[in-house]
Order: sequence, then C-alpha cells, then structure tokens
Amino acid sequence: MMPGFRLNLAPLKEPLGFIRVLEWFTAVFAFGSCGGYSGQNVISLNCTEGANGSLTTLTAALYYPFRLNQEFLVEGNTTLCNRTVTETHLMGDAASSVEFFVGVAVLAFLYCMLALLVYLGYMHVYKDSNFGPTLDFVVTAAFAFLWLVCSSAWARGLQVVKYATSLAGISSTLSLCSEPDVSCQISEMANMRSLDISVVFGFLNLIVWLGNAWFVYKETQWHSQKAAAQQGQGRRAGQAPI
Repeated sequence: MMPGFRLNLAPLKEPLGFIRVLEWFTAVFAFGSCGGYSGQNVISLNCTEGANGSLTTLTAALYYPFRLNQEFLVEGNTTLCNRTVTETHLMGDAASSVEFFVGVAVLAFLYCMLALLVYLGYMHVYKDSNFGPTLDFVVTAAFAFLWLVCSSAWARGLQVVKYATSLAGISSTLSLCSEPDVSCQISEMANMRSLDISVVFGFLNLIVWLGNAWFVYKETQWHSQKAAAQQGQGRRAGQAPI
C-alpha cells in the first residue's frame, strides 16, 4: 500500500469523479475506433476497346495511419487496357491529423487513470492545498482545447481519406480512367463507419472535458475566493441602513 493512500469511493458519486470515469471510456472509444483500422476499395476497370472487352481490378488499401500517398494503386509499370500505366499511388496523407488525434486520446486516457487514483486514494492530499485542484483544472482545460483541435483536424483528415479512395479521387490520380474506352467503377467499398464514430467521440470528449472543467474549477481557490467575496458583498448589502 502506498504511503498516505486512503481508499474512498465517495468521489465516484460526485461529478468530479463520475465524469472522469466517463472521460476514460470516451477516450478509449475515440482511439480504439480508428487506431487499428484497415480496409480496402476495389476498383473495376472495364476496357471496351473494339469488340473485345476486358475487366481488370485494382485494390486501394487504406489503414492507420493513412499515409495514402505511400500506398500503391498500380505497382510498377503495368499494362492495363492495352496501355502501359506507370507506378501510381493514392493521393493524400492524413497521418499527422490521425496520429495527433490518437495521441491526445491516449494521453487523456492515462490522465483520467491518474486523476482517478488521486481522487479515490489521495483526496485528502488533493484538497489540502490549492496546488492539486489548480493543476487539475489547468490540465483539464488544456485537454478540452486539445480535443477541439485534434477532432477538427481528424475530421478534415477523414474527408481527405474518403475523397482519395472515392471514384473521383481515384480518377484524378489514375489518368487511365479518363480514357473514352475505359470505365472505372468502385465495386467494393471499405466500411468507414468506425472512423466516423471516432470523430463523433472526439467532439463528445470536447463536450465532456469542457463540462468537467467547471466542476474542477469549483475545487480551486479561485472559485472559493470569488464565492467568499460575493457572500461578503451580500452581507454588507443586507446590513446597509434603509
């Protein structure tokens, strides 16, 4: 048992502890729904030159961290529809935005665990001075800001991923699809529902952390001093002669 540790589950019944548990779960869902993602789109090329048509398929692979410009659409010089097609990659790179998003989510997950340890075992130390609540408030407010930035960045990055693997994005990077006797279609589309869910949980985390910042602020000396000042003004107003 760590020195000074006093197990007390009462904070879990209060917003301060309960919301930390909620933040822990939302952070897990945020990075878990996109961190291990993998999928692929299958592009069908229908070559209609002359009377002899042929069908060729290409695969556009996408997986975390979505460095699409390093993924092959056509590997090496390949003959497609009686034409030599040079090495072609997908377009776009969403690695920086999704890695930032996952990094914030993992750090938030770890901080929630640390905060819960303090709340449940060291609340007497936490409230003994103003340092603990003040630091907790600053970190909570910082995470709320980080959730806003990283969720917005990843939402934009996800749009890049969706466009790059759509028919319009494939056609813009594969010049063969603009030929009059070649028809390009996506015959198999990757399911990106979990990526959409990750964005939703990112903005949900923003709301939860903003709400929790208020409850942490109420534990700080700033709030207690403000409340004491308001009570003093109220007493003086009540004692004023009529």
